[in-house]
Amino acid sequence: MEKLGNWFKNLSDRINRLVEIVVILLGIFMTCVMGSQVIARYVFNHSLFWSEEVGRIVLVWLTFLGATIAYKKKLHIGIDFLIRKLPLSARRICFVITWLTSLCFFVAFVVLGIKFLFFTSMLKTAALGIPGHFTYSVIPVSGLIFIIHNIDLLREGLSKW
Repeated sequence: MEKLGNWFKNLSDRINRLVEIVVILLGIFMTCVMGSQVIARYVFNHSLFWSEEVGRIVLVWLTFLGATIAYKKKLHIGIDFLIRKLPLSARRICFVITWLTSLCFFVAFVVLGIKFLFFTSMLKTAALGIPGHFTYSVIPVSGLIFIIHNIDLLREGLSKW
């Protein structure tokens, strides 16, 4: 069981490192695109018709992938002042319930994200004609990443007891 736990930890850590690199690159790309749009509009008095569309797509990817990084690092907002007042056994139960509930949510994220991809497969963006499923494929992808991080965090929490 310990070997499987270490495998999940390594998998979660490696995926998180890769996602961090992708988010940094997307952030740089988005900054360049939006900066180019500002320069083109105010210096050359010409608007780049495609920049807002690309910026919106990149923002969707940044949001979902960035959320997985925050989840892995436990940076999401939590209200735990009531939980901290509970006895240790009750805190453990709340911990497990929270992680199992989150896992169910992330599984739904993947399943419904895949259904949404089929719904958006016929859509194309107005300016560049980018297929809708490209933009929204980040939903099930990030859901899978959330699931891997969730299992690792659950394993980590249970191993502390």
